[in-house]
Amino acid sequence: MWNLVIGLVIFFGLHSLHIFASEWRARSMAKNGALRWRMRFGLLTLLAIASIIMGYEHTRQAPIWLWNPPVWTHQIASLLVLVSFYFAAAALIPGTKLKSMVGHPFLLAVKLWAFAHLISNGTLADVVLFASFLVWSIVSFAVARRRDRAAGVAKPEYIGVHMDLAAFVVSIVPWFAMVFFLHKMLIGVSPLL
Repeated sequence: MWNLVIGLVIFFGLHSLHIFASEWRARSMAKNGALRWRMRFGLLTLLAIASIIMGYEHTRQAPIWLWNPPVWTHQIASLLVLVSFYFAAAALIPGTKLKSMVGHPFLLAVKLWAFAHLISNGTLADVVLFASFLVWSIVSFAVARRRDRAAGVAKPEYIGVHMDLAAFVVSIVPWFAMVFFLHKMLIGVSPLL
């Protein structure tokens, strides 16, 4: 469990610099160079993710059950994850309606992904992992929206429905692969129980 918690603290500490220490982050990038900053950030992120994975896998060997979710929550979670994949694709593809409406659809994707996993998993490790992602994404979204309003940042322009369709196509392929193949192979649990 300690590896999981330490990995989460490092991961969210790094990914919260833009929230709590944006000026220090900008100064550090200017001083050390953007490439060096990104390399260090990426390396520390990879180490944090490795710690999270090791801690999560270790806790799965002797899980502490807080509740036993009903089987139907797995199907609901799969559908919610599809929507979260669409939100993530809408964040990456320019000119989608969702991006023009909310400005930060990737944070919405993380919220939905975390919520889907919270309702369909009942161990202490699941709650620690997915609740921390949910809380972080809620705080990040609120701060980002407030910062955008204060700075007068205009939301991205909506280009057309063809960009929304492109986001759907981009999201459906990895979702299908994850639900029907990769989740069982990588995590050891099929989301379609």
